[in-house]
Amino acid sequence: MRVDILSKEYPPEVYGGAGVHVAELVRALRSGSDVETVVRAFGAPRDEPATFAYADLPGLADTNAALRTFGVDLAIADACAGADLVHSHTWYANLAGHLASLLHGVPHVLTAHSLEPLRPWKAEQLGGGYALSSWAERTAYEAAAAVIAVSSAMREDVLRAYPAVDPDRVHTVHNGIDTGLWAPAPNPDRVRELGVDPDRPSVVFVGRITRQKGLPYFLRAVASLPAEVQVVLCAGAPDTPEIAAEVEGLVDRLRDTRDGVVWIAEMLPRADVIALLSNATVFACPSVYEPLGIVNLEAMACEAAVVATATGGIPEVVENGVTGLLVPIEQAADGTGTPVDPEGYVADFATALNALVAEPARAAEMGRAGRRRAIEAFSWAAIAQQTVEVYRSLV
Repeated sequence: MRVDILSKEYPPEVYGGAGVHVAELVRALRSGSDVETVVRAFGAPRDEPATFAYADLPGLADTNAALRTFGVDLAIADACAGADLVHSHTWYANLAGHLASLLHGVPHVLTAHSLEPLRPWKAEQLGGGYALSSWAERTAYEAAAAVIAVSSAMREDVLRAYPAVDPDRVHTVHNGIDTGLWAPAPNPDRVRELGVDPDRPSVVFVGRITRQKGLPYFLRAVASLPAEVQVVLCAGAPDTPEIAAEVEGLVDRLRDTRDGVVWIAEMLPRADVIALLSNATVFACPSVYEPLGIVNLEAMACEAAVVATATGGIPEVVENGVTGLLVPIEQAADGTGTPVDPEGYVADFATALNALVAEPARAAEMGRAGRRRAIEAFSWAAIAQQTVEVYRSLV
């Protein structure tokens, strides 16, 4: 059986959790199954067998970003001739999967990493293209032979956002983590080179600067941390100039009142992220929308205690009181994920952070429990096997 995996992101061009998921799934499929796995990704050529890349069409260079995406989708759909099944990831590639299914008469499986109806702030980034991305996603979901949700909460979101989708076609297969690659690796010298004092406690955030990641709430919460606690932000790729300016203003304000605020805007190599996580007292995930949150698994695998929002699939990963602390949130029903009581949410997040930095031994034990949980419950070998079972039910 030949399966073509369709994705905007694929190494070395990975900037979010969906790209990590695709890379790890492909590796597990190629090493642990008899599925012939072909990758078709956006961007520059890759030097990897059975992996093909597709650049933007020159004739669409000056058009809306969503139209440029559709141009790549057309090229990918044509290239899928000969596949027994196509498997797309995110709206960027969903249209390619849908068209390939129609064109070549093969099943289309898609993995739900996020949903456009639950990310209305994307209209800030895409303008009218948000209507196009929403149309492409809805069309693909309603026609797909199977939908794989990365958490039970994500499955519920899919059925709520797209009621025309048959619940029997929606399967839950969790995201995973390679605990061989992601493991504690203290490197105090490298941590110093990155601007962080390894001898002081630190709270670390890793994520893109987007509304869904909740970074502005986090920056307000950390203002109440003890003076000796460092705030480390591995945060870049802002969605819009507006949120970039908001985050810059909050960081400047924070630096006016405390030292030890380290902002690393470029994407770090894995080894550097692992060094920071291995040194962290606490890892923070203030997301207001997170179908699962691979970043929490990465932190747990590096033995960092996690403080995270109790939303989406996060409670399926972070065990409250055992591997970290979950911060309750009541959210607006308009799809934005905005806290109904923003100040209350910020205060609760600050309380949880303060509780763990005040008890480093407790935080360290939570970190060790987190690694055990990552190993036992979220291996990629098991996830690849479950994914192949979905494939075989269709071919």
